[in-house]
Amino acid sequence: PPCPVLLCLLPWTATQISARGSPATFGPVFEDQPLGLLFPEESTEEKVTLACRARASPPATYRWKMNGTEMKLEPGSRHQLVGGNLVIMNPTKAQDAGVYQCLASNPVGTVVSREAVLRFGFLQEFSKEERDPVRTHEGWGVMLPCNPPAHYPGLSYRWLLNEFPNFIPTDGRHFVSQTTGNLYIARTNASDLGNYSCLATSHMDFSTKSVFSKFAQLNLAAEDTRLFAPSIKARFPAETYALVGQQVTLECFAFGNPVPQIKWRKVDGSLSPQWATAEPTLQIPSVSFEDEGTYECEAENSKGRDTVQGRIIVQAQPEWLKVISDMEADIGSNLRWGCAAAGKPRPTVRWLRNGEPLASQPRVEVLAGDLRFSKLSLEDSGMYQCVAENKHGTIYASAELAVQALAPDFRLNPVKRLIPAARGGEIAIPCQPRAAPKAVVLWSKGTEILVNSSRVTVTPDGTLIIRNISRSDEGKYTCFAENFMGKANSTGILSVRDATKITLAPSSADINLGDSLTLQCHASHDPTMDLTFIWTLDDFPIDFDKPGGHYRRASAKETVGDLTILNAQLRHGGKYTCMAQTVVDSASKEATVLVRGPPGPPGGVVVRNIGDTTVQLSWSRGFDNHSPIAKYTLQARTVPAGKWKQVRTNPTNIEGNAETAQVLGLTPWMDYEFRVLASNILGTGEPSGPSSKIRTKEAAPSVAPSGLSGGGGAPGELIVNWTPMSREYQNGDGFGYVLSFRRQGSSGWQTARVPGADAQHFVYSNDSVRPYTPFEVKIRGYNRRGDGPESLTALVYSAEEEPRVAPTKVWAKGVSSSEMNVTWEPGQQDTNGILLGYEIRYWRAGDKEAAADRVRTAGLDTRARVTGLHPNTKYHVTVRAYNRAGTGPASPSANATTMKPPPQRPPGNISWTFSSSSLSIKWDPVVPLRNESAVTGYKVRKGFTRH
Repeated sequence: PPCPVLLCLLPWTATQISARGSPATFGPVFEDQPLGLLFPEESTEEKVTLACRARASPPATYRWKMNGTEMKLEPGSRHQLVGGNLVIMNPTKAQDAGVYQCLASNPVGTVVSREAVLRFGFLQEFSKEERDPVRTHEGWGVMLPCNPPAHYPGLSYRWLLNEFPNFIPTDGRHFVSQTTGNLYIARTNASDLGNYSCLATSHMDFSTKSVFSKFAQLNLAAEDTRLFAPSIKARFPAETYALVGQQVTLECFAFGNPVPQIKWRKVDGSLSPQWATAEPTLQIPSVSFEDEGTYECEAENSKGRDTVQGRIIVQAQPEWLKVISDMEADIGSNLRWGCAAAGKPRPTVRWLRNGEPLASQPRVEVLAGDLRFSKLSLEDSGMYQCVAENKHGTIYASAELAVQALAPDFRLNPVKRLIPAARGGEIAIPCQPRAAPKAVVLWSKGTEILVNSSRVTVTPDGTLIIRNISRSDEGKYTCFAENFMGKANSTGILSVRDATKITLAPSSADINLGDSLTLQCHASHDPTMDLTFIWTLDDFPIDFDKPGGHYRRASAKETVGDLTILNAQLRHGGKYTCMAQTVVDSASKEATVLVRGPPGPPGGVVVRNIGDTTVQLSWSRGFDNHSPIAKYTLQARTVPAGKWKQVRTNPTNIEGNAETAQVLGLTPWMDYEFRVLASNILGTGEPSGPSSKIRTKEAAPSVAPSGLSGGGGAPGELIVNWTPMSREYQNGDGFGYVLSFRRQGSSGWQTARVPGADAQHFVYSNDSVRPYTPFEVKIRGYNRRGDGPESLTALVYSAEEEPRVAPTKVWAKGVSSSEMNVTWEPGQQDTNGILLGYEIRYWRAGDKEAAADRVRTAGLDTRARVTGLHPNTKYHVTVRAYNRAGTGPASPSANATTMKPPPQRPPGNISWTFSSSSLSIKWDPVVPLRNESAVTGYKVRKGFTRH
């Protein structure tokens, strides 16, 4: 067929040229890069290793730069290359301190590593000169300078008193500055007298070293007890610079008597609670931009205060926001690469190509983070690095650019061999050979070159589109592709099939929540192809396999695709589309399903006109869900733990067109939230979101306290108890109780005010109050809006006193070796209280009454048995009455003697004889000893043994 000149001149070959050479070729990618090192000058280590390793194909070779100059790594020198690592033997500060970079190269290109700084640390000894004594008055503050020796980097400090390891404690009176090493004592006392030495410690990568200063003596003059206001001596600087993520420490310590208290605050914002501290240091472990601002330290005691302010300025090392990634691009095409970094100060961005700086040149434009190529050539291939840097650091992003030149190749993506299409429909046949640069495309049907017409279009990307397809369109279609590297073609066969049609379309429906519905969908199609039904709701596919779902396919017939909705929910309303689909075409029909249900939640609940027991509530209408709203219900709950309850309203019944109502019957001075529920003929919907929290206005208490009771206490006291009023009944702030009381039968009332809602008792003390006198008592609550109603009157008795009358006619008798019976008469009743029982005291003859044992009766019986006594022992016995106040006077004493113990020896020579119905037993009698009681009889016990 005819062809453009270029197509006809070039042979039909498939050739590829690529900067990579083969798919397995790729440029260096760092897997290990050097890290900065702090090497102690006095270290016994003989070498330092800076790591460098890159993944590459072919494998990478390595070079190193020091301070920007490439190093000569010769055999036998102090600098050796081991793999990609740089090993420095016997490092010294004069020769080896500096900035190091590794370069990894292979035929694809070169990349440079991040910079690694090799530093040398040291700590010299303190001066050998004696330190001058430090003199001050006892009670004054003092600072002892550390004057550390030359060092690098920074040190940590501690102080010794008199000898090792007696370290100065870090308490509120002592402070060791980790900035200067100086020791501060806020107020000296006698225990501070002694010799002090500063201990400085250096922490380096390979070792830790500590040195001691000479001792300096602290002398204290005569005690000076004067008090003086704080004076801040250890001050943090006016400006502190910190990097994001670093720890920031501000120091603040003051002299003063009494020892000042330290407080920190952020002047231009709030101080995070976790950093709120009363310590002399404010420590922010990982500083962020939100922590930037002015901070104030306040030292305060009873004599005054002192403050110091300083600003933390937060900056940041560069951090990538966007990086470059490996790129394949066609020869002759344009390319725009970009990277972006954040940091403070704002980072500058530069570019490297194969490890060398890249500047704008013909076809290459460098604009900060943008790198633009026009008409790429093979020479543009290589390794590129975007470098972002500010004064706090440098970061590198690396990527490979592979510029490719390929002849058209259909092997990965040929034209489809068999192309089915529906009669009357439309087909798009793509032509997408792999080619670089992009290929020129022509289509033919058989030997006929296709040109654009009303039915046939070849798009710019090479796709062939045929519309209104008929049987005459069947045949072979070939795509020809060509670029300057070569040309290729690929062929497919178009087969025309019968179109798919919907024969029974789904009908729109209107159902209630919970109903079920079947949407019908039948179709006809070309019998040589499979037919599939796809249902969507509002253009989203329906998932029939979802566990517990509401959708079912209603038929297994090939031409029937009915959809059943079970237990329809509100979310199932919408536009349903049935699509009948084959591999060549599809047909679809839509139906609308309306699901009616209870209303949705009202919105925008607002509380206005807040009174003590009423508020005005307004809201906005929610969705009626296709059934008119009939009424609204209002609910309230107390905050924070109350349950939602329906409230009384004005009007009582709130109609569906209303959007405001008054809430009645609320509790004054109570925190509430409100919500609204809408109802229609189908039920009550979900509640609105809660309103913002409000508090009703205060009012005088409306309920009297309960639980009046009392009694007990010391002589001359009337104690009254009650149940504290809960928060919901207090009605206002400043809550307390007013107690009224009078002797029963008298006319005048006395009153007492008891402040505090938690109060629950009152003690009236008066020597004229007789024991166990009945008082009439009543109580009411009050708050700052007034007094509440009084409770009912309760009867409360004043404190009881011990009984004044002793029992009489006490009689005691021993009834066994360990028991005795005691009886008495109660004596004349008194009015000192309610008699609870009697206390019996008993002690052995010869002992003092103070050693008496005691036993109490639990009622008013006038007899008792005392147990646990010693045998054959004489006891003295007294009886006293007792009540809640204590024990009364003793009765005259009585005496009783317990019996001797029973004989301890058993009978001897026991024998027995049997007859037909009897058993005769004989034994020797027991003769009691002198200290045993006489034998009055014997007990015989019988038992049975089965054989």
